Amino acid sequence: MRAERTDRCLKEVTRGNVLDYLLFAIFLATCAVPGAAGMLFKPGEWYRNLDKPAWTPPDLLFPVIWAVLYLSMSVAAARVGTHPGSVVAIALWGLQICINTLWSAVFFGLRRMFAGLVVIGLLWLAVVATTLAFAVHDGIAAALMVPYLAWGTYAFALNLSVWQRNRDAATGAG
Repeated sequence: MRAERTDRCLKEVTRGNVLDYLLFAIFLATCAVPGAAGMLFKPGEWYRNLDKPAWTPPDLLFPVIWAVLYLSMSVAAARVGTHPGSVVAIALWGLQICINTLWSAVFFGLRRMFAGLVVIGLLWLAVVATTLAFAVHDGIAAALMVPYLAWGTYAFALNLSVWQRNRDAATGAG
């Protein structure tokens, strides 16, 4: 009897761990979509020629930062994903990833700096909502979203500054 209970408990723990890793892998694979968008719509010559503030990070830093952020937000989502009642929190996570995917195409692909600013503003709101929703279920998951929120704040300020300095360099209405 005791061996059966131990065996049953062991199976539950193992199943939970496998599910956690599976969820993490799914969320990380989902992050590959905006990552691919970033690779498809690269900054290129147009962006290099724009007037940017002195506090613009070097181009090589962006993929490193995004890799860390994608790992962190995937761990956060996997932590929340198994909690009862986490449907809205995970839906918000999905929303922010969709919005995240748009930014590179709008800013670099279409060269619409102001539209990029709108997209990144919406992204920031979605990340705030996701972080707050995660906090209801798991404080560590919410804390894992804070670097993403900080980067989003910085990226919004950078997008705003680049747009303000280069209104004439944008395609169409900017």
